Amino acid sequence: MESHQSSVILLLLSLCSLLLISPSHSQTCTSQTFTNNALYSKCLDLPHLSSYLHYTYNTTNTSLSIAFIAQPAGTNGWVCWAINPNGTGMAGSQALIAFKSSGAMTVKTYDITAIGPITESKISFEVWDLSAEESGGTITLFAKLKLSGKSDMVNQVWQVGPSVTGGVPDSHAMGTDNKASFSTLNLTAGQTSSTGGLDSRTKNRNIHGVLNVVSWGILFPVGAIIARYLRTFESADPAWFYLHAFCQVSAYAIGVAGWATGLKLGGQSQGIIYTNHRNIGIALFCLATVQIFALFLRPKKDHKYRFYWNIYHHGIGYTIIILGIVNLFKGYDILQPEKKWKSAYIIVLIVLGAISLLLEAITWIVVLRRKSSKSTKPHDGYNNGEDRQ
Repeated sequence: MESHQSSVILLLLSLCSLLLISPSHSQTCTSQTFTNNALYSKCLDLPHLSSYLHYTYNTTNTSLSIAFIAQPAGTNGWVCWAINPNGTGMAGSQALIAFKSSGAMTVKTYDITAIGPITESKISFEVWDLSAEESGGTITLFAKLKLSGKSDMVNQVWQVGPSVTGGVPDSHAMGTDNKASFSTLNLTAGQTSSTGGLDSRTKNRNIHGVLNVVSWGILFPVGAIIARYLRTFESADPAWFYLHAFCQVSAYAIGVAGWATGLKLGGQSQGIIYTNHRNIGIALFCLATVQIFALFLRPKKDHKYRFYWNIYHHGIGYTIIILGIVNLFKGYDILQPEKKWKSAYIIVLIVLGAISLLLEAITWIVVLRRKSSKSTKPHDGYNNGEDRQ
């Protein structure tokens, strides 16, 4: 019995030892070793995606030898390590991607000029000794690079993906860690620093999204609801008009700020073009500008052109609301925030729609009662209700 218990204890200790040695389960890079017995002068526990970087930087010939360790997001996934010479994100980076091809591990280079499908291509750095190995679901990517030597600081980007199709890495997820997996690497000090996971471009994208949701997605529809339904009630006149004007002018001001942020993002994202999203945004700005001028061209109620003004004002207004909502969902697809934000906006639309249906029913009841009361007014007994002579 005692020998059996001893055997179980030894087996458990052996398993624990293996788990501690295995790179995929290591808690820090200092405990990781390599099957090729490679040694590196520095190692870093990267802050996102459970990734690790081992490297040696030769200041004499500015060569960089690296071993990047990460676990793919799927059984047939890939891992990537890259340097971005001109920015901090994935767009513009010079990437090394390791994955399994025809049953064997391979490493390919990619010049990622834009966010989207990628094609194998040469990168701006000279690279050699590319190889990769897979163990226990973890991939280790080995490479040597020739850097420019202009600075000891480089912008590194790393990523993991779920699958590879036809020898081409598929898109990775857009979770919080995926978006934050970049930092500035000090090659000589062996330190990495990040900006809390958000660079200025990402912050601008978030600001752009929030401004446009508030303006085109909420304030413009609310202003239209106020104008359509509150004016039915005589007691709400002229308060409904001022509320309507306030909502629409505020929506226009915020929307213009969001539109300007989008233009700035476009200027910062050379080679990245979202044609439909951009064109709808330009159309919205133009239509909203024309709509604001409608306030200054509004004829009096009894003017002969008021009927045509109403058609123009209502037509453009509903067009802005429809295009605005469509473009917001295109923006969600581009920015790909956490699902809760898109779900929250869908709930807002449902609530606004339910309020509109309720007010629509109430409005028709009020209008029909008014018509009914007018048609049942008693005659005055003279000439069948006609004016007295």
